[in-house]
Amino acid sequence: MYRLVSPCLFGLEKTLAFEAKRAGGTELSVADGRVFFSGGAEVIARMNITSSVAERVGIVLGEFDAPDFDSLFEGALSSPIEQFAGRDGAFPVVKGHSVSSRLTSIPAIQRTVKKALAKRMGQKYGAETLPETGAEYPVHFLIQKDRALLTLDTTGTSLHKRGYREKSSVEAPIRETLAAGIVDLAHVRGSDTVCDPFCGSGTVLIEAAMKMLGIAPGMNRSFAAQQWECFDKGLWKDEFAAAGERVKNEDAALFGYDLDPAAVELTKRNAKKAGVDKFIRVEKRDIRDFVYPAEKCKIITNPPYAKRMLTEGQTDELYRIMGERMLPVGEHSLYVITGRESFQESFGAKADKERKLYNGMMKCRLYSYR
Repeated sequence: MYRLVSPCLFGLEKTLAFEAKRAGGTELSVADGRVFFSGGAEVIARMNITSSVAERVGIVLGEFDAPDFDSLFEGALSSPIEQFAGRDGAFPVVKGHSVSSRLTSIPAIQRTVKKALAKRMGQKYGAETLPETGAEYPVHFLIQKDRALLTLDTTGTSLHKRGYREKSSVEAPIRETLAAGIVDLAHVRGSDTVCDPFCGSGTVLIEAAMKMLGIAPGMNRSFAAQQWECFDKGLWKDEFAAAGERVKNEDAALFGYDLDPAAVELTKRNAKKAGVDKFIRVEKRDIRDFVYPAEKCKIITNPPYAKRMLTEGQTDELYRIMGERMLPVGEHSLYVITGRESFQESFGAKADKERKLYNGMMKCRLYSYR
C-alpha cells in the first residue's frame, strides 16, 4: 500500500475523490486542488487509466517542514526513492512550486532535492555516481507555507493530454479535465442528448461522449510507471483490458455547432481520433440560429469570454444573443462556463446555481440553468 496524491483543477476535488474511491482508494482526504488516498499498484494503474479529472497520480515520498535549505535537504534525504528506482534509474526533479514559503528559488530547490536523493541512492547502491540510464522516476515537489511534499510521478505526460486533440489555431480551448469535470457536474448519462453551440475543438463533446460510452480517458496512452521494474507489467495489461470491457456498445446523441468552419472540421478530426466521431454531429451554425433539439437536451458550452478572443463589448453582445435564443430553458438544462463575471446580467437571467472553477489559472464560473 502506498500513500498517493492526485492534483486537479480547483473546484473538481469532489469529483476526483469519487474517482479515487471508485478505483479502490482508501483513507481519502481532500485539500485545495488535490486528493490524498491510499492504494496498491492496481489503484495506481486504475486511476491513471480511468480518472477523468486528475492531472496525475503521485506516490508520496515525504512530507516535512522545510523553512530553509538544510531542512529541505534532510527531508529529501529521508525520502525512500530507492524503494522504486533501481541502480540505473533516472530520478529527475522535474517540476515544483513554492507558495507562501521562505524558499522561493525553484532552481535552487530542485538542485537541493536532487542532491539529497542522489546521496540516498548512492548510499543504497554503494556508488558515488549513478548512471541514470534506465527508466525515469520523475520527482515533483510542492512547498506550501514552509511545508514540503515530495511525490514520485507515476503518470508522465499530464493526464489531461488524452491524445486525441491536435494542435490548431482555434483560440482558448478548454482543458480536457475541466471539460470532463463539467460533464460530471451536469450528470451526463448515456441516455442523454448533449449539445455544445460553441464547440471549438470539440473537447466538451468528446469528453461527454467518452463518459456516455464508458470509454476510460487513459485507454489509448502510456504512463511512466509502466516502465518501472518495481511494478508488475501484467497488472497494467489487466487494467487496460478491464477498461476495454467497460466500453458500452450503445448509441449516443451529441451535437456541436460553431461559426468557424475550421473549428467544425477540427472537432470532426479530434472526435475521429478519440473514436467517438460516429456519435457526434457537427455543423457550422451561428448562435443567432440556435434552436433547442426536439428531445430533452443538456447544453454544455464554453463561449468566448473577453480574454483572448473578443472585446468586452463584443462578449456582452454575444451573451445577450445567447439569452435571446436560449431563454427560457424549459425542459432542457444549460451549463455555461465563463470567466466573465457579468455573464448573468448580459444573458438576461440569474442562474439556478453557480460554481467557481478554474480553466488552468483562469478563474471562471459554471452557471447552471435547469
